[in-house]
Amino acid sequence: MRSQTLQRILASIFLVLGAWCMFLPRMVEQLTIRPEHQVLTAASSVFIACFGAQAVLCGGIIWFSKFTPKTFLAFGLLGSIPFFAFNWYFYFVQPIFTRWMLLDFAGNVVILLCGLIGYRISHREHPLG
Repeated sequence: MRSQTLQRILASIFLVLGAWCMFLPRMVEQLTIRPEHQVLTAASSVFIACFGAQAVLCGGIIWFSKFTPKTFLAFGLLGSIPFFAFNWYFYFVQPIFTRWMLLDFAGNVVILLCGLIGYRISHREHPLG
């Protein structure tokens, strides 16, 4: 596998999940937030859609950028570890999320793997980069 393929997979995670939040924010809120914490207002939809728009922006930047080994490592670590903590806290400690948020957890696992594997492959493809 080439590092560019992993970069496209990484971008796709952000693009798909971000677009879902952007275009179907009410569905995202209903599926991922426990009923007792749902707000289901126009404002809550705007917040979720904004979150999605930022993810789409991030996915677009990932898609069109030239990743170095360091970029893969940074995205792998910074694009997953803080979100593992976020998901853990709001699922186990302060239970606001439903099991549907395991999709986000799975996405974060793939982000971490793409970053770590991409780092190794990119190093082999560009030993001086």
